[in-house]
Amino acid sequence: MTDKAVTVIVVEDEPIVRMDIAMSLQDEGFNVLEASNADDAIALLNAHAEIRLMFTDIDMPGSMDGLKLAEAVRDRWPPVKIIIASGQRDLNDERLPVEGKFFSKPYDHGQVVSAIRQMLVAS
Repeated sequence: MTDKAVTVIVVEDEPIVRMDIAMSLQDEGFNVLEASNADDAIALLNAHAEIRLMFTDIDMPGSMDGLKLAEAVRDRWPPVKIIIASGQRDLNDERLPVEGKFFSKPYDHGQVVSAIRQMLVAS
């Protein structure tokens, strides 16, 4: 599978942070969809079966935070890989409610891209 065939959804309520990681992933050859909250993300997941990975912030306004969104995605779209980020919470991969990767903000874009590639190869 080539990176160009891989669609990633970035869920982040802060527009500058969302645009920054989205542009970084696009520069690496990923097809990137953007959502500002969980409801928008679910609508995109429903409309785009090609999504293979979700990168989400935890603390967002709306009907659910990023952890609840991750659980919903795991239940409804089990093949979608999940990366969760937060500048407010101190978590690690083992403490996530779903199988996935955790990054503290500010995160290193190179490490995020590397993690995405590793997760997709393992699928």
